Amino acid sequence: MSACCLAVSAAFGQTAATSSVAPTNSSPWDVAATAGLTLTRGNSKTLLGVAKITGDKKWDAGKNELSLDADGAYGESTLNGREQSTTEQLHGFAQYNRLFSERFYGLLRIEGLHDRIADINYRITASTGAGYFFIKETNDILKGEVGPGYIYEQDHGVPNDTTHSYAILRLAERYDHKFNPHAKLWESIEVEPQVDKFSNYIVNSEIGIEAQLTKKLSEQTYIQDFYHSDPAPHRLKNDVKLVAALSYKF
Repeated sequence: MSACCLAVSAAFGQTAATSSVAPTNSSPWDVAATAGLTLTRGNSKTLLGVAKITGDKKWDAGKNELSLDADGAYGESTLNGREQSTTEQLHGFAQYNRLFSERFYGLLRIEGLHDRIADINYRITASTGAGYFFIKETNDILKGEVGPGYIYEQDHGVPNDTTHSYAILRLAERYDHKFNPHAKLWESIEVEPQVDKFSNYIVNSEIGIEAQLTKKLSEQTYIQDFYHSDPAPHRLKNDVKLVAALSYKF
């Protein structure tokens, strides 16, 4: 099956205050929007659409950071006249960081997920904790986060849906590296074990590269892996997504 994915990314921010207005140390929002579409025709007909919007803001001389993310994907296929959904997912998170020093910060995070194919009606994860920048340089940033959290989830079931909740320990890290002004790499891993049953855990990971083609156009390729050791009945533990996209910056 052949597939192609195109994405357009737009970022904008507000201009600096005029001389008639007292200057502030609040920086503008950085907003990016991405959309992609995959189509195949022939022995089978498939459709896959993805969309994503992110927003990041720093203020108070960089001591406060807020990150917002919302993304979704929908896919369907038709084979021998039979149509079925292959992807139906909505996901989003909000995270607030408060820096107490150049490297140490506290955080609050809330995340939501709906995945009909994985039989997850909804999963809400709330967590807090502390983070630390092990490396904070121009071309390299490595940070880790740890703290308690809580998951509230409802899985689709027959004849009845099942709801469960439990406390977790959230462990996360992210690394960003710039090879040069035109190429960069990133990777992240997040592990969330149930505190009273470590055999039940969730692992989310991502690794990707970006190569700048022109001043505004770049190519991104990344892999996302979502693993749940105790999935909904009759569902696989692992979901992997490979994305190749073009990104345009205004």
